[in-house]
Amino acid sequence: MSRPDARRPIVVGVDPDPTQRMALGWAADEAALRRVPLRLVHAESVPTAEFRRWEMPASWQEVERTLHAAGERVLEKAAAFVAARRPQVEVSARPAEGHPARVLEEESRGATAVVLGSRHLNRVRGWFSSESVALPVLAHARCPVVVVSHPEDVTEQPGYFVLGVDGSARGASAVDFAFEEAFLHGAALRALYVWRPGLLGVLDEHTARQECRRLLYETVSGRGADYPDVELHHELVSGHPAEALTEASAHARGLVVGTRGHGGLTGTLLGSVSQGVLRHARCPVIAVPHAPA
Repeated sequence: MSRPDARRPIVVGVDPDPTQRMALGWAADEAALRRVPLRLVHAESVPTAEFRRWEMPASWQEVERTLHAAGERVLEKAAAFVAARRPQVEVSARPAEGHPARVLEEESRGATAVVLGSRHLNRVRGWFSSESVALPVLAHARCPVVVVSHPEDVTEQPGYFVLGVDGSARGASAVDFAFEEAFLHGAALRALYVWRPGLLGVLDEHTARQECRRLLYETVSGRGADYPDVELHHELVSGHPAEALTEASAHARGLVVGTRGHGGLTGTLLGSVSQGVLRHARCPVIAVPHAPA
């Protein structure tokens, strides 16, 4: 199946720690599956100089040379890892200066997807400090963002992806991407709509369920012709969206959700829900920006 973004690369933020290769491995596998290039990005912020009064500070040129050399070594090791894992993938590398989130936001403009790890997401300091990368990238990226905090489950057969459906017309991009992922991986797709009893006003529970089910079916309808091999399951559950999506992610290849982008999250992933999914999902989370109105 041809895609307009067929040669847009998968962009992956490379962790300087060589033991943290989960996101890099996911990105390499995805690039091989989609037959697109893989771009390795490592960004370093220029540190504020700290020195004792009797010491001469290092020149900025020396600092930049040191950072650049360190970044090149990180990228060389990452490229070697990809070559050993997926030798057929075309790899390019970009050492960059600046905050990693800003660099990845820029890269997202011409990418199929941006991939990053999240080993700090469960720590308060990593989540809320300026060191956090995931949230700013999710808020501003112009392409799907994949946050890999846990490996995809390949033991569950047949494999499946979970799609969080919120009934929004703008969520079509997430639906399309979820179907495409399921097709490429030869997996099924569980379309999940989570509704919270009592939030629909005067409607009785039966009527509310019928309305939610209608929204679920309408949101994912029309894709069967393009993806006839994807086994689709419609699931309507009640409860808190973050908890329901987290539970559904336990044995999934990935959890696909829609995001508003350009500064915030919307739909079922609003506020605490978005943080809950990213913190607790037990598979890679794929956040797809909503299509413009």
